[in-house]
Amino acid sequence: MRLISPAEVDGLLNWPDMIDAIEQAFRQGVIQPVRHHHTVERPDGAASTLLLMPAWSDFDALGDSSKGYMGVKIVTVSPDNGAISKPAVMGVYLLLDGKTGEPKALIDGQRLTLWRTAGASALAARYLAAETASKLVVLGAGALSGFLARAHSSVRPITEISIWNRNFANAEKVAAELVADGFNATAVHDKDAAIAEADIIAAGTLSTEPLVLGRHLKAGAHVDLIGAFTPAMRESDDESIQRARVFVDTMEGALKEGGDIVQPIKAGIVPESHVIGDLFGLTRGIIKGRQSPDEITLFKSVGAALEDLAAGILIYEKAIAAFGE
Repeated sequence: MRLISPAEVDGLLNWPDMIDAIEQAFRQGVIQPVRHHHTVERPDGAASTLLLMPAWSDFDALGDSSKGYMGVKIVTVSPDNGAISKPAVMGVYLLLDGKTGEPKALIDGQRLTLWRTAGASALAARYLAAETASKLVVLGAGALSGFLARAHSSVRPITEISIWNRNFANAEKVAAELVADGFNATAVHDKDAAIAEADIIAAGTLSTEPLVLGRHLKAGAHVDLIGAFTPAMRESDDESIQRARVFVDTMEGALKEGGDIVQPIKAGIVPESHVIGDLFGLTRGIIKGRQSPDEITLFKSVGAALEDLAAGILIYEKAIAAFGE
């Protein structure tokens, strides 16, 4: 069994391949049982979340049906980790042979999650963001923020990136890392002003209160919501949902777990039918993405085991091609 480190994941992947692998997985379909979602109470501080996400497929990264894989990701989300300078999300990914069950690789789950999460957002942006989108705002300065900036920049002609975070110093750190990689990035204090000018707003936070307010969204904006992965969490307000054509990564996941979708539906603000469709429908051409330059679109992601499996297969097969069995 091959062990694949965070540095090896970064060295093996690029955004076009990652996004294409996720797109292919949604098009051809993968078996993904409902993920196990457990709350781990703590005697002090915020509770942690334990996620078990299995999936399997009869295809490899290139769609070859002569191969198949199984995989499971074990993830923890611990909101208090920031206080001790550790990422909130931790995990590992176990990839197995689809026929024999033989373990093939143990992949750093934290890095895999960052790549596949930002990759899914960029995939949605391919269908939903304006083709001329050039101004990106990233809300949050955690480990995901730089990945979101890079992923969106790979599918749209982004020329300006603004980073906002409640801790301004953390926003400055992310912006500096992006500048070092050649991006035009700055940290901003005024979140609402940055959103009002943005073509794409990507939120990857652990917020339980809305950060994106609908009254600030300009015509043609695309909103990408990643952080609110439980019904109690929220990154956008009701007006944002009302004004937008709304899409999700998977209907089953988002309608059950995504607070940005669950809360307004439960409150009667919008009907369930307000959610137009998911990445299965978009990638297969069953539903249409952006239909006009001026419409506001919104994508809500809660994560899917399908995305993890697609990323795991891609990483493993690239590792075999680069280093051999």
